Amino acid sequence: MTEPIFKIQNVVKRYGEHIILDNISFEIKKGEIFGIIGASGSGKTTLLQTIIGFLRPDHGDVLFRFEHLLDFQKAMTFRSVFKKQQAVKKIYGFASQTPSFYKDLTLRENLEYFGSLYNLSHDALQTNIDTLLNLMDLKHYENLLAKNLSGGMERRLDIACSLIHDPEVLVLDEPTADLDPILREHIWTLIKKINKKGTTIILASHHLTELENLCSRIAIIKDKAIVDVGSPDSIKNKYSKIQEVSIETYPGNYSKILSKISKGLIKSHEIKGAVLVMFTDKPQKVFHELFQILENLKEEVIDMKIGRPTLDDIFVSLSKDKKDEIYKNNQKKS
Repeated sequence: MTEPIFKIQNVVKRYGEHIILDNISFEIKKGEIFGIIGASGSGKTTLLQTIIGFLRPDHGDVLFRFEHLLDFQKAMTFRSVFKKQQAVKKIYGFASQTPSFYKDLTLRENLEYFGSLYNLSHDALQTNIDTLLNLMDLKHYENLLAKNLSGGMERRLDIACSLIHDPEVLVLDEPTADLDPILREHIWTLIKKINKKGTTIILASHHLTELENLCSRIAIIKDKAIVDVGSPDSIKNKYSKIQEVSIETYPGNYSKILSKISKGLIKSHEIKGAVLVMFTDKPQKVFHELFQILENLKEEVIDMKIGRPTLDDIFVSLSKDKKDEIYKNNQKKS
């Protein structure tokens, strides 16, 4: 099993009387793409800044893997990011929502400046710059002033600046915010490339569905707390009691089809264009009955599939459950 690189332990963060993070605990493993999912204002940025030691929590701690060079058995120990700031800064790169490069410098000049902050040798710095310009598809623009970049190119330069010292961990705060779908897909592709090189990725985003095929694990943050942590599939399996059975047939006499299905199998249904969508917790039984029903009704099957809920669906469901719980508690008090 992959060992953790960060351990977040019982973190509480307040601003004045307002609690932003409430008893947050989870681990981030080496080499994974770890997503922190939540709505705007849910505390994602505060959590990221706490993980890297930029913000100190009111309670709890964040530990990072600290390797001793003279330990022949390569045993791992962990140290607080707040007590070993110089050490932890070497292992991560951070790209915030707002670009942090200098707009009156060229792309290469920006990379040279940020590389100089890590005391890289001239040869190492130039090698890293060339590698990153190629990786980010920015090589042809290296002498362009950063203020002339498009939104997507700005995001790529910002990520390149955060990677200039070849860190073990890349932390990204809403890396595709304000980008159109094509540019978002480009950024996700770059993140996969960076991860394949061995870099651990920690990212915060509200683009839930897009993260399903990107992250190895995700943490869902809601109402100041972590609702759940796990792989997208495990979370969907855990919360997906109801599944969608979608069929498209010709001539599509859906009312007659529905009337033939055993009572209790279908919780609800809707028609989306030419497709009948049925919601059930027994999809296999529904499928089994449908084959015989469609044959008897002489319906030609155009498409038929079982759909699983998206992370968006689950997040909305969890939010609704939380509101219902608060409502019931308030009713009990009144």
